[in-house]
Amino acid sequence: MSVLRSRWLQPVWLVARVWLGIQWLEAGWHKVLDPKWMVTGEAVQGYWMRVAGLLPDAKPMIKYGWYHSFITWMTENGHHVFMGKLVAVGEVLVGVGLILGIFTVAAAFFGALMNLNYMLCGTTSSNPVLYTLSILIMIAGPAAYYWGGDRFVLPYVSRLLSRIRKTRRTRTASAQA
Repeated sequence: MSVLRSRWLQPVWLVARVWLGIQWLEAGWHKVLDPKWMVTGEAVQGYWMRVAGLLPDAKPMIKYGWYHSFITWMTENGHHVFMGKLVAVGEVLVGVGLILGIFTVAAAFFGALMNLNYMLCGTTSSNPVLYTLSILIMIAGPAAYYWGGDRFVLPYVSRLLSRIRKTRRTRTASAQA
C-alpha cells in the first residue's frame, strides 16, 4: 500500500482536496458569469494570441513548437468560442467535484490537465503547485476521497455498471440463440 493512501493521511487529503477545489471554483466562477468567456470566447482568444505571440510586438511565451502550432491553429480556426465555455464550466466542475469529493480522481485529473495546458502556454503562476497537488490526490485515490461523496457514489456507480454489463450479456446470449 502506498504511503500516500494511508488512513492516517485521510484528514490531510480532505483539507488539500477542499483547498484545491476552492481554488478551481474561484478561478472558474467569475468566468461562467463573464460573456467574454461564455458567449464570445474573447478572453480565450486574447490569451491565446498573447501567449502565441500573435499580437503586434508580442514575443511567444510558448516554448514548444508543436504546442505553439496547436494554439495558433485553434486561434485561427475560431475554437476560442467553444474553449471559453469548456474552460469556464470545466474549472467550476473540477472545483465542485474536489470540494464534495465526488468523482475525485477524475476531477483531479482534469484539473491537472488544465494546469498542464496553462504551463505549456508559458504561464506559471500557481499552476505548478496546483498540478502537483492534483497528481498527489490522484495517487492517494481512496484516501483522498474517504471523507467525501465518492464513498457513497462509487459503489452505486459500480453496481449500476455491473447491471448494465449483465443486461448486455443476457441480450447478446439471447440474440445468439
